[in-house]
Amino acid sequence: MAVERPDLGLPPGSLVYVGDQKPTETSLSIIGYDPIGSWTKTAATVEELLSYRNDAGITWINVNGLDDTDSISKLAKTYGLHNLSIEDILNTEHRPKVEAFEDYLFIIAKAITWNEEQGPEYEQISIVLTNNTVITFQEHPGDCFDAIRKRIEVNAGRIRKMGSDYLAYAILDSMVDEYFKTLDKLGQRLEEYETQAVDETGRDFLKELQFVKQQVLGLRRIIWPLRESISTLQRLDTEYITEELTPFLKDLYDNILQCAETIESYRELIVSIMEVNLSSVSNRMNEVMKVLTIISTIFIPLTFVVGVYGMNFKYMPELEHPLGYPVTWGVMALIALGMIAFFKRRHWL
Repeated sequence: MAVERPDLGLPPGSLVYVGDQKPTETSLSIIGYDPIGSWTKTAATVEELLSYRNDAGITWINVNGLDDTDSISKLAKTYGLHNLSIEDILNTEHRPKVEAFEDYLFIIAKAITWNEEQGPEYEQISIVLTNNTVITFQEHPGDCFDAIRKRIEVNAGRIRKMGSDYLAYAILDSMVDEYFKTLDKLGQRLEEYETQAVDETGRDFLKELQFVKQQVLGLRRIIWPLRESISTLQRLDTEYITEELTPFLKDLYDNILQCAETIESYRELIVSIMEVNLSSVSNRMNEVMKVLTIISTIFIPLTFVVGVYGMNFKYMPELEHPLGYPVTWGVMALIALGMIAFFKRRHWL
């Protein structure tokens, strides 16, 4: 149900939803809060959204979807975003980075979610940080920020007591938490492949493993640049990052570093699984070749005997002897059995 815009002087923990949908289900949403209270609204247009701004506290503007370039441009111009930043927002192929401008900080990060069929899925999140406003631009509706919204709603933790830089940190931290979930799922899949490596001999197994390797490399191309970006944030001398945020950025950096180290361990594990599988296939091939070689070796003297008696000379006493045929078979059987016994004694069989 739609209500009039609330003043920030609400009872602690209050949150007002306007419209029939919550922020994650709409294209434009705005959350305002301070230590006293909070409010949430959704809007159909940028003009309507901007009318809800209140400079008395912290404002979080969220844009879901990048199709409406006109609205994004209007919002960007209102906050004085550089044209290059607008281009980066609309181009979702950028690697994570941090750029400091005179009026704002611009951060690009990648959200990662796990799809049971396809594996990791990526979405670019662009973050604009000013003194009292955070703007997030998302490719698709839905995100991993519901826990942040809930903390704002119930005034949990320190989020309503700190500035906009802490909100930007919380957004990044929430994304990194999802990294750990994705890496855990990927690790479980690699453990399954590790147990199958000895028994699987088909090409499909190697294809699946190569596909997972590409996924790991994709994660690496996201996590390592974000690690560099957070390191840059720690070193930046800017008014938009306060001293209070320093320990939180360090903790965030440590978490991303842990993700990066996990990715490297996964790369090594995949190589190890491939080597085990190839070694297993090679051993099986060697076993097959050994059996075929032994069979061929057994038949060599038998072929010699058959060849001798196939020459059809006139004066071969065994040809006229009534027991010549069974004796020849007996000799051949003794030769074969003797060779098999010899191979077993030498542990070749």
